[in-house]
Amino acid sequence: MTITDAPPAARPVGRRRIVLTGLLWLSLIPAVIWFLARAFGWDAGLWVQLLAFTPYVAIWTLIPALGALIARRWAAAAVAVLIAFGFAMAVVPRVVADGDEGPSTGVELRVMTANILFGGADASEIVRLVRDNGIDVLALQEFTVPAQQALKAAGLEQLLPFNQLAPEPGASGSGLYSRYDFAEQASRRNDGGFQQAHAAVQVPGAGTVYVESVHPLAPAAMDMVSGWSADLADQVPAAGGLPKVLMGDFNSTLDHKPLRDLIDTGYRDAADTVGKGWIGTWGPYDGDPIPPVTIDHVLADDRIGVKDVQVHSVKDSDHRAVIAWLTVPAA
Repeated sequence: MTITDAPPAARPVGRRRIVLTGLLWLSLIPAVIWFLARAFGWDAGLWVQLLAFTPYVAIWTLIPALGALIARRWAAAAVAVLIAFGFAMAVVPRVVADGDEGPSTGVELRVMTANILFGGADASEIVRLVRDNGIDVLALQEFTVPAQQALKAAGLEQLLPFNQLAPEPGASGSGLYSRYDFAEQASRRNDGGFQQAHAAVQVPGAGTVYVESVHPLAPAAMDMVSGWSADLADQVPAAGGLPKVLMGDFNSTLDHKPLRDLIDTGYRDAADTVGKGWIGTWGPYDGDPIPPVTIDHVLADDRIGVKDVQVHSVKDSDHRAVIAWLTVPAA
């Protein structure tokens, strides 16, 4: 053996170190791609669906970061920690109240949104949530004629006598119920084919507030992504006119850039504002093996304060209801 030859026992150790280092770097590639797709709003095909699960990927990025630190692979550790930090900056604020809840004095407005799964959700459960929580305005998606009849029989119109309804078979119907009268009301069909009921609600002591039941096309297949993106871009921006509340099944999480762009027109996501932005609203609630994701939202424009948010399961629906306590400035 020459003086330059490594001892035989050292060779397997050296190979293991190389393999471990390579595996660490390889484990970072998906996280880097995911982070860049999320940051720059890459919404091509399957990525739109995958991005909904970004919080789970954010948690996973801690594993390669910890592994690289333990193995003392400092270059890989530095990159892994930076990636984990980037994900943390994107998702951790959702579980921390941001301290910018908006106006705290004025008239309380309690709103609720629920996707009722082709109209089949338990009507008595919906009415119970409205009654128990003193809901002033209710937005419903996937609203059908049988659902309208069942809700009426369960007593909804006694609690919320004013309405703008556009029931349809399947998933395209929309409904808006209110304790207060409307100054104007209508329903519009978005490019994805779904109705969106909307109205100018006359809130006593606080003037008029624009409310819309939102339901853009779901990006369920590659050829539906462009319609999904167009529907979100076509939602009413916050700036100008009446104070606004958009609520419904946005088929988007805060990790989708089109939703963030809509919020940037002057809205607050109510759950995110009060530190409840990680609470799942769709996924496993009708038995499907899908991790919970947050695609149902209440967006209140900056002129409206956010006090609290609660999420409730609804029997026979794959979505959970979202309730928000808002503060509308006094007239």
